[in-house]
Amino acid sequence: MHDPLPEEALPEEPLAHGLKQRHLTMLGLGGVIGAGLFVGSGAGISVAGPGIIVSYLLAGALAMLVMRMLGEMSAAMPASGSFSVHAERALGRWAGFSVGWLYWFLLVVVLAVEATGAAKIANGWVPGFPQWAWVLVFMVFFTVSNLAAVKNFGEFEFWFAALKVGAIVLFLVLGTLAIVGWLPDTDPVGLANLTGQGGFLPNGWGGVVSGVLAVVFAFGGLEVVTIAAAESDDPARSVARAVRSAVWRILFFYVGSMLVIVTLLPWRSAKPDESPYVAVLDSIGVGSAGQIMNVVVFVALLSALNANLYGSSRMIFSLAERGEAPQALLAVSGGGVPRRAVFASVAFGFVSVLLNLLWPTSVFLYMLNAVGAVLLFVWVLIAVSQLRLRRRIEREVPERLVLRMWAFPYLTWAALAAMAAVLVLMLFDDGARPQLLWSGGATAVVLAVAFWRERRGGGGSGADREAGAVSSTV
Repeated sequence: MHDPLPEEALPEEPLAHGLKQRHLTMLGLGGVIGAGLFVGSGAGISVAGPGIIVSYLLAGALAMLVMRMLGEMSAAMPASGSFSVHAERALGRWAGFSVGWLYWFLLVVVLAVEATGAAKIANGWVPGFPQWAWVLVFMVFFTVSNLAAVKNFGEFEFWFAALKVGAIVLFLVLGTLAIVGWLPDTDPVGLANLTGQGGFLPNGWGGVVSGVLAVVFAFGGLEVVTIAAAESDDPARSVARAVRSAVWRILFFYVGSMLVIVTLLPWRSAKPDESPYVAVLDSIGVGSAGQIMNVVVFVALLSALNANLYGSSRMIFSLAERGEAPQALLAVSGGGVPRRAVFASVAFGFVSVLLNLLWPTSVFLYMLNAVGAVLLFVWVLIAVSQLRLRRRIEREVPERLVLRMWAFPYLTWAALAAMAAVLVLMLFDDGARPQLLWSGGATAVVLAVAFWRERRGGGGSGADREAGAVSSTV
């Protein structure tokens, strides 16, 4: 059904190889630590209570399995299109086209939320400078950054991520000291907040499930590290190392943070629209906790904006390489940067920001709902692709399996079952149902276009389209 995997060495991507191992490792660590954790975790605590720890464990375990699958494929066949390339190889053109365009749309829409959120914080600091002007400054700055050498992106993300990781580590240290009563004016907390007020699972397992729905999407963003790996000096080895180090540490940061929060604070005090991190810092006597966390969230938003602009530009460039996007986007600068792909992504990003500023509760809300569950659809295709490709790689080029999925194929099937369960639960959850339905509609439209293109033979034959760098990566 599919062409065999070529045994020759992997060819060079036409993009620059300016990312170092430290860039990828920190991108993997920091790319997923964002406003969804620092602020959005309050929503999960309010529905699950202390059981949010279990919710994060379950959601984090699912994200770890997906990243292990993606890491296996990306180490064996690194490409700027990452899972879009894998899906095309495993399932056909329709899959590569669909997952690539859906993920691109997801990134450029979420980019607007990040730019607007950062602008609101900056406007609070400098009220005389209007919010729209801050958005413009951020978008222009990161566009220029992404148009320069890829190492600039790597350096920005390295330091952004380092600040976020440092903030999490400091929070964990201070929280632990407060729990055992080693901070000034503090006494040991004990387990009262974990076992009182209704027990560890005050809303039962239903609350834990609701918590999973509230937090699972906070793990989105890890995928960008496999896209970036194609622009490192040693893509296969780099992505394997980054995935290995990132998933365990991220799970530690997330679950550790939640354990500190629900141990120090009564869970009923958590509010969906307020940061529980600020509440903890206030409770242990850290002055100006709100402003400190504002700085951290501000950096997290700008970091995510930068990473999403990078990831979206590389995804649409990869689509163009395979004949699934306009060929004009293939132009690469002398420094190895796909500038037209960057401009295409930032242009739609500007449109998204404008819609968010003008119609946040109507037009943009529909767009946001349309990508709300797309991440899960992407994860499903990653898992299915790994099921199809693993056997072929083992049979034809086993030396490329430098990173292997645990307990294959059982954990892959378990991950697919868990994702199906999350989708079903979203359908029966009043808050999540609109996202699922709108995202399902958007996915159906993209799939319809993909199958229509395949029926009419757009993009040339498989051999024609796959000539060049990306086609030979497997």
